[in-house]
Amino acid sequence: MSTTPSTSSRFRRALLGAAGALALVLGVGLADAPAALAWDPGPGSGHGSTALAPRTSFEMAPDGSSGATQGGEGIPNIDSVKKTIATYYGDPGTGIANKTASPYISELDGILAKQEAQLQAGYDRAVKHGQKPAIVLDTDDTTLWTYDMEVADMHFTFNPAEQNVWVQDQRFPATPGMVDFANRAAAIGYTVFGLTGRNDDQKAATLGNLAKVGYTAFTADRFYTKWTGKGASQQPSYVTCAAASCTTVEYKALTRKHIQDLGYTITLNVGDQWSDLQGGYAQEALKLPNPTYYLPSPDLPGVTEPKLAPRTHFTMAPDGSSGATQGGEGIPNIDSVKKTIATYYGDPGTGIANKTASPYITELRGIVQRQLPVLAATCFVEKKLHKNPAIVLDTDDTTLWTYDMEVADMHFTFDPVEQNVWVQEQRFPATPHMTTLAAVAQKAGCTLIGLTGRNDDQKAATLGNLAKVGYTGFTAQNFYTKWTGVGASQQPSYINCATPKCTTIEYKSQTRAHIESPAGGRYDIVANYGDQFSDLIGGHADRTVKLPNPTYYLP
Repeated sequence: MSTTPSTSSRFRRALLGAAGALALVLGVGLADAPAALAWDPGPGSGHGSTALAPRTSFEMAPDGSSGATQGGEGIPNIDSVKKTIATYYGDPGTGIANKTASPYISELDGILAKQEAQLQAGYDRAVKHGQKPAIVLDTDDTTLWTYDMEVADMHFTFNPAEQNVWVQDQRFPATPGMVDFANRAAAIGYTVFGLTGRNDDQKAATLGNLAKVGYTAFTADRFYTKWTGKGASQQPSYVTCAAASCTTVEYKALTRKHIQDLGYTITLNVGDQWSDLQGGYAQEALKLPNPTYYLPSPDLPGVTEPKLAPRTHFTMAPDGSSGATQGGEGIPNIDSVKKTIATYYGDPGTGIANKTASPYITELRGIVQRQLPVLAATCFVEKKLHKNPAIVLDTDDTTLWTYDMEVADMHFTFDPVEQNVWVQEQRFPATPHMTTLAAVAQKAGCTLIGLTGRNDDQKAATLGNLAKVGYTGFTAQNFYTKWTGVGASQQPSYINCATPKCTTIEYKSQTRAHIESPAGGRYDIVANYGDQFSDLIGGHADRTVKLPNPTYYLP
């Protein structure tokens, strides 16, 4: 007696055949698809899911090399890093640090209280051995505090010309607690030296700033600044370097050796950068916390100091709250984060992503290859069953790639006016491999639906940009942009928000509910793709797929 295959078996064979055929037509190999590193919790991850949340544990090397190994979700998101740093410094979001109380000030108080308690004993011990005890202090973020310049003025993008304005105008406050510490050391009898990466042209102004905020121990002859190479400002004979441009460690370590050659014993060397401390010629090194920039420098040849090295493991909540608990060394340093992101995108330091090959492109290829069989099969079967299947795609960094704008143009500081220029001029390339995914879904029977935080005034240009880079399935009717509140562009009736300004999740999840309703076309959203967790949270999709993006965070 012959048997008739079940309906489900027939559809299974049909959908697998359709998936393979579509992939081959588009030139996408599936057999060697690697496991995706992106978020893909599978069917049923909808409303109320607690799984749709960013990572909180990270491994990050200070030199940026982790961008080649960690995957996008394993790189600390730069916006979360900024918020964490702001919390640590008591910055309410203005770029101005709290000068009275903050986790940073509390941490410094503890560090300096412990060190100050040892000053007298250290001095007595040195004198007992016939030594002339000295302390060496770096300047920026060791004796003078640069946070307001680095953040409020420069937005974490160092500008040497602007820095010189701050130096010459003597604008810097004292690093919390350091005036009392340095003056106390001098009062005990230590000779206090300054050793800074600031140059000879900035020496007088720096000494003036130090005196202005209360330091009494610094003198011109005991304050070392770096040569400019102009006029009398030349490299001193006691500093010999392996290359024409001396490293920070070469300059500072050999200057400390020079101080010792003058007859002093450096009992303590204080700095906020590891390169302030490496290279020896001090009995003890004290590292002050500073996650706002990182100045790398190799140690002296033949010298190994494993204790004088940055942390590589970090715990960081996406909302910035870790700045209240982790301490300065436990916050991912923003310069190391930038380098890690650059490595991930194949950016050589220009702010321009490699469009051909990078860890990011490789990761996205794996994600798309993994998705294609399931996506094509699901679209094919649901179309056959007349279930009106659709996929929802976010725009920025889901279908269109914003890296060059975010980094080369905006330097990780979002500017809505400049963003609109990029939008209207349709400058964005396609997010790698996403045109293929969209084409497979469309050919398999799914409708493409766009759902973006871009506004109604940007809709036409966005659709033009999508078509320009190879997307063929988006239509004005099925492309949702956000209202402006001007003229006819008003909040739709199917969106109800807790406050006058809707959150991303309210806007996107309720729009997806509308898409699945009779008024919105009665689509079945088989997959929802986005680069932000807020693109995905809130349900109304059978499957959610998170694409990697450490360049910004939209909670």
